Amino acid sequence: MPFETNVTRESGHPVITLTDTETGCQAEIYGFGGLLNAFRIPSKGHLINMIDGFSSVKNAMENITNGFKSTKLSPFVCRMNRGEYRFENKEYTIQKHFLEGHAIHGLLYDAAFEVVQTLSNPVAASVTLEFDYAGTDAGYPFPYKMSISWKLEAGNKLSVSTSLTHQNKTSIPIADGWHPYFTLGGSVDDCTLQFDSDCQLEYDSALLPTGKKFTDTRFTNGTSLRGIELDNSFELNPNIAAKCVLENDAFRLTIEPDKSYPLLQIYIPPHRNSVAIENLSGAPNNFNNGMGLILLAPGTEKVFTTSYSVLSKESE
Repeated sequence: MPFETNVTRESGHPVITLTDTETGCQAEIYGFGGLLNAFRIPSKGHLINMIDGFSSVKNAMENITNGFKSTKLSPFVCRMNRGEYRFENKEYTIQKHFLEGHAIHGLLYDAAFEVVQTLSNPVAASVTLEFDYAGTDAGYPFPYKMSISWKLEAGNKLSVSTSLTHQNKTSIPIADGWHPYFTLGGSVDDCTLQFDSDCQLEYDSALLPTGKKFTDTRFTNGTSLRGIELDNSFELNPNIAAKCVLENDAFRLTIEPDKSYPLLQIYIPPHRNSVAIENLSGAPNNFNNGMGLILLAPGTEKVFTTSYSVLSKESE
């Protein structure tokens, strides 16, 4: 079988490896957080990991809030102003992780997802994970179910779809995103970045959107990241199929979100050895500013999909 799906357990959580046995390409997914911990690409006889991940599940459990590497962002994305919002004439305050006075990166980044399905066939290897959020945070008392499906295909292509459903009596506010850090080897200063946007969201000093937008054309045709500092949101062009390309002399990473992810958040950490490229369904703090906020009706399904593919230039 050209593709294989293997599941083991580590520190009480499933670890899933999707493998293209013809090339050796692998994706490693943790049940802890449902996150992508490794995307290993064959190059010059070696497997090179494109993800700035963790050394083990235990390491992820101990350090997940240090950068939130690869985490799922749900039910809110990025920052929420003071962790507070108003919904249906009631005030709520998130109780989980805060940074500099603001709730950050949702509630499911350390959720214990379980495997509900694995598949392998001549064209792909895949796994589906599920987690039932029970409404345990007083700031978000709305139970919902999340299903995440990862699929590895030929050509070093990995896609991920997230499905949300709930059975509350009324609609619930929700947003979705991912927080992977990509590394092509070496410094991001040796990379170029291109994506289909000429519109940046204006932030205030707390990295919260002001509601204003301004033109930023730096990345429409690609530009070097050397010396550039980023922790910003960009609105993707809604009139074309979205694409983001991170590239250096050795690899080309292409990210292709569908229209469920109309925003791109880019963050370069101080060490500059990787870059977070985050697909978002809406803007940071959108429980308050409403920018892309989803009101999900009971019994309906909302699906968010993106894909990552990598070209090793040794074959060019």
